[in-house]
Amino acid sequence: MQSTSSKVFITGCAGFIGFHLAKRMLDEGYQVIGIDNINDYYETSLKENRLKLLEKYPHFTFFKGSMENLELLESVFEHHNPAIVIHLAAQAGVRYSLTHPHTYIQSNLVGFFNLLECCKKYKILHLLYASSSSVYGGNNKIPFSVNDRTDHPISLYAATKKSNELMAYTYSHLFKLPTTGLRFFTVYGPWGRPDMAIYSFSHAIMKQKPIDIYNYGKMKRDFTYIDDVIEAIFQLMKIGPPQATSKPPYKVYNIGNHQPVELSDMIKLLEDQLGRKAIKNYVAIQPGDVPETFANIDDLILDTQFTPTVSIEEGIKKFVQWYKDYYNLS
Repeated sequence: MQSTSSKVFITGCAGFIGFHLAKRMLDEGYQVIGIDNINDYYETSLKENRLKLLEKYPHFTFFKGSMENLELLESVFEHHNPAIVIHLAAQAGVRYSLTHPHTYIQSNLVGFFNLLECCKKYKILHLLYASSSSVYGGNNKIPFSVNDRTDHPISLYAATKKSNELMAYTYSHLFKLPTTGLRFFTVYGPWGRPDMAIYSFSHAIMKQKPIDIYNYGKMKRDFTYIDDVIEAIFQLMKIGPPQATSKPPYKVYNIGNHQPVELSDMIKLLEDQLGRKAIKNYVAIQPGDVPETFANIDDLILDTQFTPTVSIEEGIKKFVQWYKDYYNLS
């Protein structure tokens, strides 16, 4: 018989990070309740194949639906009574937010508000939720610290993620709801998102199609391998919720590798692993993009004693091995 404290509710469980986290939780013996709307932001077959792997576990329960559906969410909380909620469901992508703004308001704001209400009503022990390095906007101070100001977002996506942090703080303050924000820095790896650079570049290189290289290859990203991300979340969950002393039980962490890599160097690593040269189209930086991301992870290391260990060389090698296997490439 599973104890109530071993029940984890993961939103966005068919997504990239959600799938890996759900699998880790299930492997660790937790009972996982998952929800995902399987939207078509990218190929649904990838989400469905992730889900098939999760559904092999007897302690996994899945609900198909959106976070905007408050009635469905309340039903999940009412019948399954999760102790911990890890919220990873969101409309992702900086550039997509320029052309589909309404999707971000509904999913990232209305959906998150519905979840907060359920967490408050059903008195969950700890809410961990996805934020993003994009909240730092055009911050020129490097590396990005959780103590930096984050009130100048340069995309609607970033604005919704910053709004999530503000909403979480309010619920922590008013209702003593323990919340932990996770500012992810360019997560990559097997089963990743096809719209992200490493994945989309691999597609193009293998099909011998040109790739657009923004900011003329001078962009830098703090690429963070998925296994390190999952370990960080797992450790933050294990240490328990922020304590309500004189402050609200609220905290935010950077989840990054603390090792920025220039886009041109990442492409060279991809070319080496794929065994093909990229056809490169150098273009200017795009609206909403920032030239560099770089995570200060001192708080994460201090509180969890965990430091990311996977280098970009090792991470890309593992991604390409999975990529070739998944698409049956020799």
